[in-house]
Amino acid sequence: MTPSDPASRPRALITGIGGFTGRYMAARLAADGYRVWGTVRAGESLSEEAFPFGATAIEADLLERGAIAHALESVQPDVVVHLAAVAHVADSDVARTYVVNVVGTRNLLEALAQQKHVPRAVLLASSANIYGNATNGVIDEHVEPQPANDYAVSKLAMEYVAKRFQAQLPIIIARPFNYTGVGQSPDFLVPKIVEHYARGEKQISLGNLHVARDFSDVRDVVNAYARLIEVAPRGATVNVCSGSGQTLGALLGMLARIAGYEIEVHVDPRFVRANEVRQLIGSNAKLRSIVGDSARKYLEDTLRWMYEEARERVLETQ
Repeated sequence: MTPSDPASRPRALITGIGGFTGRYMAARLAADGYRVWGTVRAGESLSEEAFPFGATAIEADLLERGAIAHALESVQPDVVVHLAAVAHVADSDVARTYVVNVVGTRNLLEALAQQKHVPRAVLLASSANIYGNATNGVIDEHVEPQPANDYAVSKLAMEYVAKRFQAQLPIIIARPFNYTGVGQSPDFLVPKIVEHYARGEKQISLGNLHVARDFSDVRDVVNAYARLIEVAPRGATVNVCSGSGQTLGALLGMLARIAGYEIEVHVDPRFVRANEVRQLIGSNAKLRSIVGDSARKYLEDTLRWMYEEARERVLETQ
């Protein structure tokens, strides 16, 4: 495999390549020597940021079975990373959440199973939200799912759909816990808090500060995905997480140190969910047993990276 002979390089297809995780996944697979393709919907605007490192866009809406079959036939991927999804827990379009996350995944798997060229690894990104409030301890893959919202139910349903194709396809199900990084939408909690600090805001409205989450850096998550693809543990379901938890209060303390001031927090009842998952901390023992240990970024370093990038953007607009 050499850069001068691109035809000899393995092929990777990433669904949802234009999303937050997809851009980092594309960069990681390109660095590993893959030629990278990514699905986009018809008419979706493309940018160099969304398609870095020579990645190629291919139009294919996962809800259109013919389109996804044509895309797979064109690319003939050696590995597939399925990231396309409705990814926000609080998304108000419940029907769309189920259709995209369940039917869209089924369409992809059905089309893959019908291809002459079968990939050597198909990684599906599920979610640790499927565990819900299953336990107050550290969660491993044997914990029975107890999904507490529609997003989590849709991801668990996706996993059951995947079981129908496990005899035909080398499927790996990854259950990522919370993760963040530069480029994540401020609709998500951590980027929202970082943006407030970067703008020097004096106040912020949040929900329950005592919920605990297992936060990872997006670069560590795509590193785990890439290593799982390399090992290709067929049929495995694997948590992707740091193995430790932080409350939102602790996260605010880290950002106060980074930004040099403390923000005034107002607990807004609108942001306190009735079905709030109180604690979501994962065990990464199975992941480490499959791919080995790797250095992980500290949460405070991730927050500093996000803050400095956001602060630079703020200063540029002043």
